Amino acid sequence: MINSSSYKNSTSIDIVKYPLITDKATRLLEKNQYSFIVDPSSNKISIKKSIEYLFNVKVIKINTSHLPKKQKRVGKFIGWKSHYKKAIVTLAEGNTINLFAEN
Repeated sequence: MINSSSYKNSTSIDIVKYPLITDKATRLLEKNQYSFIVDPSSNKISIKKSIEYLFNVKVIKINTSHLPKKQKRVGKFIGWKSHYKKAIVTLAEGNTINLFAEN
């Protein structure tokens, strides 16, 4: 494993794609749990390290799930919604991630 800081920066940014904002995800914010879409080939250890590095928080637990591709129809056209991996991250007490800009 490579421990250089340049390697850590590039992989941390590549693993976590974006936060998932849904009704369930906003309810989980009360329990200090945050949902993210992550790289499908990543594991829990790499997700934990990248979240701790990017947001400077302490992660207690990671739950992951592979969500399947789904068929979608728009008018007469049929397409597919792509496959992705979701990670639900539980943070330690006192740690928070600000997902919403306060401008």
